[in-house]
Amino acid sequence: MSGPQGDVDVAVVGLGPIGATLAILLAQRGWRVGVVERRPEAYPLPRATSFDGETARLLAGAGVGADLPGLSQPATGYQWLDARGRVLLDIVFATTGRYGWPDASTMHQPALEALLTRRLATFPDVRIWRGHEVVDLREAGDRVMVGTKSVDGEAHTVAARWVIGCDGANSYVRDRLGVGVTDLGFSYDWLLCDVELAVERTFLPTNQQWCDPARPTTVVGSGPGRRRWEFMRLPGEDLDELRTSDAAWRLLEPRGVRPDNARLLRSSTYTFRAMWADQWRDGRVLLAGDAAHLMPPFAGQGMCSGLRDAANLGWKLDLVLRGAPAELLDTYTIERRAQARQSIRESVKLGRVICVSDPDAAADRDAAILANPRRGPNRPEPAKPLAEGLLSRLPEGLAAARGDVVPQGRVRVGGQTGLFDDRVGRGFVLLTTGEVDTGPAIPGVDPIVARLGPGAVGDVDGVYTSYLAGLGAAAVLVRPDYHVFGAVADLALVHALLDDLRRQLNAA
Repeated sequence: MSGPQGDVDVAVVGLGPIGATLAILLAQRGWRVGVVERRPEAYPLPRATSFDGETARLLAGAGVGADLPGLSQPATGYQWLDARGRVLLDIVFATTGRYGWPDASTMHQPALEALLTRRLATFPDVRIWRGHEVVDLREAGDRVMVGTKSVDGEAHTVAARWVIGCDGANSYVRDRLGVGVTDLGFSYDWLLCDVELAVERTFLPTNQQWCDPARPTTVVGSGPGRRRWEFMRLPGEDLDELRTSDAAWRLLEPRGVRPDNARLLRSSTYTFRAMWADQWRDGRVLLAGDAAHLMPPFAGQGMCSGLRDAANLGWKLDLVLRGAPAELLDTYTIERRAQARQSIRESVKLGRVICVSDPDAAADRDAAILANPRRGPNRPEPAKPLAEGLLSRLPEGLAAARGDVVPQGRVRVGGQTGLFDDRVGRGFVLLTTGEVDTGPAIPGVDPIVARLGPGAVGDVDGVYTSYLAGLGAAAVLVRPDYHVFGAVADLALVHALLDDLRRQLNAA
């Protein structure tokens, strides 16, 4: 295959799940996308093992929703247990959650990446260059010149209007920009063991965290037929010895996992970090995914956070490519960095509870948690709302709704029943209780009007009727990433709500 050359609208660096999803979202909107990936072949081993219901919805928006059940399994729950097996935390997952998908699903990441790559291949204006490493970035007027080198040493250049660095924790793009990072200094070494079981076993709940000071241990699903065990390195323990397969089998054996009933797919150590890039945009170059943020794994939000980056950036970059002010992209940093920081800090908080190897400290921790009557069972919390950014500033608007991720239920449209996003459509959506006139068109934005009621959008599960009633709203304007731009209590204010959006897009 020839190397990167020519001119594209957007160059995406990195073909992991974040880069692939972002490329799809842009290609769906008709843009020419080039993806540069340094690995000649797809990475064969999983890193992430799960995604939540909001993330499943985002992936469905990239056109792969129908295939997700084939590579994932709904998780039943997530429990923390102390050394005696007492439940410290109990979160129960529903198979149909708030966003129309299971609250949590385990998955095999290589299968997800293969699915996304197949989806990318359906777009004629997408080019994927594997085995090419980005070695230079230079802005030249309204283009960024992306210099690459192939595995054979050949140099190539592609010109792009915008470049997105989705190239992981050791991001070349981030380093090339000279972007600083904020590191919370919270890190531990863990042994990761990916296992394929010879005989199907039932694990209830699907995911467990053993808060045992003798060896903190994580046990999670990793897609159909696979499990992952992770064991924390203890103080003073030799890291090289922990990396061996002998050490892996020794730690797995008490869990009923042995060479005669399982295959060890991988045994390796890794060090998690808690950090974020201080700057996510420099001119025509932006960061997303692990290039922009890293977090401990205990909340399962690493890949999910990266896919939120892609969903947020995709529609904004589309508008900028269509003529909106480039400053609109600054709201991407404002919105997603704040959310990522919150997720990172929450993951660190969980990690400080889990990564305790002192027996006395663990005993004090267990006693304090067990004394809390609200420790479970609980449902997972809703997706994190946006607190600032491209949100309605209408004085008469309903502040309580602003920034929330709108729920999803089944609706009936044109005699067919399905999930709202599939039946009504994606993009800007104006959800209303009555007839409205949306007024003059907004450049690049053509809101879908979804009126609840007979002959329009039938609310099969009552999700939207309850949602609007709870807000006291007559209309809610939802962004393409499913966050609420704004809501109003009177249909007469819909024009003002749309004018607010128009002003902000023009003044971004």
